[in-house]
Amino acid sequence: MAMKIWVVNGPNLGLLGKREPAIYGAASLQEIMALLAQRAAALGVELHNFQSDVEGELVQYIGRAIGAADGLIINPAAYTHTSVALRDAIAATALPCVEVHLSNIFKREEFRHQSLTAPVCLGTIGGFGTFSYVLALEALVEHLRQRASGCESR
Repeated sequence: MAMKIWVVNGPNLGLLGKREPAIYGAASLQEIMALLAQRAAALGVELHNFQSDVEGELVQYIGRAIGAADGLIINPAAYTHTSVALRDAIAATALPCVEVHLSNIFKREEFRHQSLTAPVCLGTIGGFGTFSYVLALEALVEHLRQRASGCESR
């Protein structure tokens, strides 16, 4: 059975390609997810993705991952810095999760330097634009494969 990874994208990411391309790049979310789906297929991974600007919808989607997904990739976007609800939802799943950002949040405004969600994730990958998603997928798949073989590392 194929490994199942759920990708969760937060507010304003549906505007990618139009929204501040100097920061977030010219690719749309659909283009990023298509690139990620190609890499997932090459890795033998089944990918599901979801985007919402609504915090409660994101929380509900993450909750549905229990028993349905092997791991999560999340770009909480602005909710990175504000959402205890997303943090708690990720923790409640007990699924391995990788936080991803297109930009390097530590090179941006100071209020973006703190992530409420990162402490409940395996790690955070950011600053590599579209490729951040590919790196997050590869890291999560490697973690899950190591765990399945009993060679988990932290």
